[in-house]
Amino acid sequence: MSVRPAISEDIPELVRLRQILADRMAQDGSYPVDVHWRETYAESLRERLGSSDTAVYVVDAPEGGLAACGIGLIFDRFPGPSLPDGRYGYIQGMTTDPGHRRRGHGRAIMVTLMEWYHAMNIRRIDLHATSEAEPLYRELGFSDDGYPSLTWRSPS
Repeated sequence: MSVRPAISEDIPELVRLRQILADRMAQDGSYPVDVHWRETYAESLRERLGSSDTAVYVVDAPEGGLAACGIGLIFDRFPGPSLPDGRYGYIQGMTTDPGHRRRGHGRAIMVTLMEWYHAMNIRRIDLHATSEAEPLYRELGFSDDGYPSLTWRSPS
């Protein structure tokens, strides 16, 4: 197995894997779902693949398509005492196709993303985890940071 950067030809598979993750996340909590999200997700991937603030890594499935994927994003906010340059990372869309789970694909992608963040000198990385993936992230050094994670969503 090898991890590689995603290319534009991978976008349909990246959308398929994101749907698998959305279905899984719905089991852990409810959230509103926009009916056109797939189109806007694909468009955003087309715009951001290859940009300096986005890393999309994949593992190919032996039979074709993708077995797994993960996305790393870098954001800027105002600098502060614990984040002197204001830059932080967010890992999104870590997904392994159910037929390819328990083979180390997610771990390999996470290690590659962490190497990318290290090379970009990112000192803080956040993510949201499904209950199944939480043990892997904790093994890789992710922990509760002491502050509650709160979210506001528009009712419309």
